[in-house]
Amino acid sequence: MRIVVLAGGIGGARFLRGLKQAAPDAEITVVGNTGDDIHLFGLKVCPDLDTVMYTLGGGINEEQGWGRLDESFTVKEELAAYGVGPEWFGLGDRDFATHIVRTQMLGAGFPLSAVTEALCARWQPGVRLLPMSDDRVETHVAIEVDGEQKAVHFQEYWVKLRASVDAKAVVPVGAEAAKPAPGVLDAIAEADVVLFPPSNPVVSVGTILAVPGIREAIVAAAASGTPVVGLSPIVGDAPVRGMADKVLAAVGVESTATAVALHYGSELLGGWLVDTVDAGAVTDVEAAGIRCRAVPLMMTDVEATAAMAREALALAEELR
Repeated sequence: MRIVVLAGGIGGARFLRGLKQAAPDAEITVVGNTGDDIHLFGLKVCPDLDTVMYTLGGGINEEQGWGRLDESFTVKEELAAYGVGPEWFGLGDRDFATHIVRTQMLGAGFPLSAVTEALCARWQPGVRLLPMSDDRVETHVAIEVDGEQKAVHFQEYWVKLRASVDAKAVVPVGAEAAKPAPGVLDAIAEADVVLFPPSNPVVSVGTILAVPGIREAIVAAAASGTPVVGLSPIVGDAPVRGMADKVLAAVGVESTATAVALHYGSELLGGWLVDTVDAGAVTDVEAAGIRCRAVPLMMTDVEATAAMAREALALAEELR
């Protein structure tokens, strides 16, 4: 079975770990969000790609869900002593090594997709990890502070400000001119199943879909009979993790399992899983032309996540 997954950071990475257990013989291609990418300390940092790579490769800080296991912060402390920031973004010593290698390879002319493949050769994540694009795309958030409107990088909004102010708009800067990375469109065209994990529908999955050609490829695959199934990141009218409600509001979408399904739409989605606490949403989602099932969606451990993945694949089989 050939499965394509559009993945953000923590939620996408943890879902993938369960999916690997649920479908151990499947060929899994992950299209990773790069809209969160940022340049810090002269280095190219790819938070979502690294979170997938570390999680599946056994190097993640499980408690945080991001960053490296057994991390230290000597380099960051030394940089701060020189007055070099930003101090609000925590890069550890082990993590620095990844970003140094990536930046050196990019500087030598290798595209991000080739760099990602080289980094994964160390971690052996057990999936094919592709950036959504080799081109630079950065998600920015429009906010208002003390009556002044400005745009900040998504990382500043999410990490520094902790989404403490309302987002007025979310803009994937550069997306309109970007091209899908090599292999992305072919993987979608050849997929037996396409999955949207419980990642942020605006700044993770939504940013991937903003790259011209990717949404169209999934729509074409769905039209030709490939099941496309999503899992709701909203449980009981609240995000399972993070502050997705803040960015959903910025695009005019309520924080409900039904609203997110309708935001994706039946042109993309053939199936949608909601949590059992949102079983009342099933009727409304199906009325919109999307097959819907209510199942447990809390990723409390790998086995629970694998059960979610099995439900997604079972729904895909129904759609087939």
